[in-house]
Amino acid sequence: QPQLVQSGGGLVQPGGSLRLSCVLSGRSLKLYAIAWLRQAPGKEREWISCINNRDGSTKIVDSVKGRFTISSDVAKNSVYLQMDSPTSEDTALYLCTAVDHLTGCNTHADDVFDGWGQGTQVTVSS
Repeated sequence: QPQLVQSGGGLVQPGGSLRLSCVLSGRSLKLYAIAWLRQAPGKEREWISCINNRDGSTKIVDSVKGRFTISSDVAKNSVYLQMDSPTSEDTALYLCTAVDHLTGCNTHADDVFDGWGQGTQVTVSS
């Protein structure tokens, strides 16, 4: 199974910026699509963005489009979620997940993923 380690997160002010990182160990990132999900207290888990590292294609949900950007650095085996202009609605536990590149970004929040990061808390507050 792919091993994912997350970093970044923490407290950010509304309108600020934050970058989350997800590093895959032991295998080539090109074998996987990496998706970011989030879970806010009292809410269902939400799928928010994905990048298929085989071809670089990406998907992102409308609620964060224009504010969040997903990217990857294959040489570093890393995927990033750049969060710009976050609001309190973006406060959640963020998780990165991995599926094979053939499945790609055709995933949903309740799917079974091949690997999970440990999660990182993002709190948007002044």
